[in-house]
Amino acid sequence: MVGSAKHVQRLVGIEISASTINAAVIGENDAVVVTRSVPVNDAESAVSQLIELARELTDEFDGFERIGVALPGLVDRPSGRVAYSANIPKHSEVDLVNEIRAATNLSVSIENDANAAAYGEFRLGAGRGSQNIFYATLGEGVGGAFIFNGLVWRGASGFAGEFGYVTINSGRMKLEEVASAANIIRRTRARLHQDSTSSLNRIDEEAITLTDIIAAAEKEDDFAQMMLERTGMYVGTAIAGVINLLNIEKIVVGGEIMQAKHLVLDAITARARELSFKPAFESTSMAEGGLGVNAAAIGAALISGQPV
Repeated sequence: MVGSAKHVQRLVGIEISASTINAAVIGENDAVVVTRSVPVNDAESAVSQLIELARELTDEFDGFERIGVALPGLVDRPSGRVAYSANIPKHSEVDLVNEIRAATNLSVSIENDANAAAYGEFRLGAGRGSQNIFYATLGEGVGGAFIFNGLVWRGASGFAGEFGYVTINSGRMKLEEVASAANIIRRTRARLHQDSTSSLNRIDEEAITLTDIIAAAEKEDDFAQMMLERTGMYVGTAIAGVINLLNIEKIVVGGEIMQAKHLVLDAITARARELSFKPAFESTSMAEGGLGVNAAAIGAALISGQPV
């Protein structure tokens, strides 16, 4: 009708983790209108915080009817429930979709956080322009996701991409056990006494964080650099398997550890080159994620706008 205001479709995505809730609003032409981040008070109140944030965004941005939620764990898409979550076990005990829908009057879709982040990177980040990518996320947990021909590939039961469960040696050690934030910190603390010159010795051992390790490495602390490089080698070992099996077009690495940028990515690339079938490796490109901490929220928003 002449003179009527143009309706602007906005998509909203919210990622919930054990420590943080990140939100993103997507506007016209896939433009990221705003991002928000709030710390989780405690696991019991996380869903309530998510609902409160969703309501705030509803009040601020009129005109959206759907919300996408990204979270860690296995998502059973037919039932719309979390089948299993190691990081937030409570999520498998409740009907999150109906709980959020009842509180906000919004249509709700949920997605595994790695799948959401992969789709966000594919559409708006480091994977843009590719049709087939593998996305690895290294943070509170270790996850992975595939995009094939522009679509998230979930596998026969919806549980594809459990990168953290890939075994990386004959002792049945899983990638999650050495490359998640908690396990990088654990390995660092276990070896710290062997290097009295490391600047990390100035920090109380129990207080060391991944951010501390990365900061030390960036200041050329040899011990911190070694710990990150070894982490990259473990990840590169697993990524070589992806390259050899799938001849994937592009690999994108995101998550908290990518604050270290080249310190980890260079080690991943070197190890993957060493263990990969050369022609397959040479046809694969590797990149750091471009959306940072907002990747999963952005991807959840974009997925929520797709036809069911």
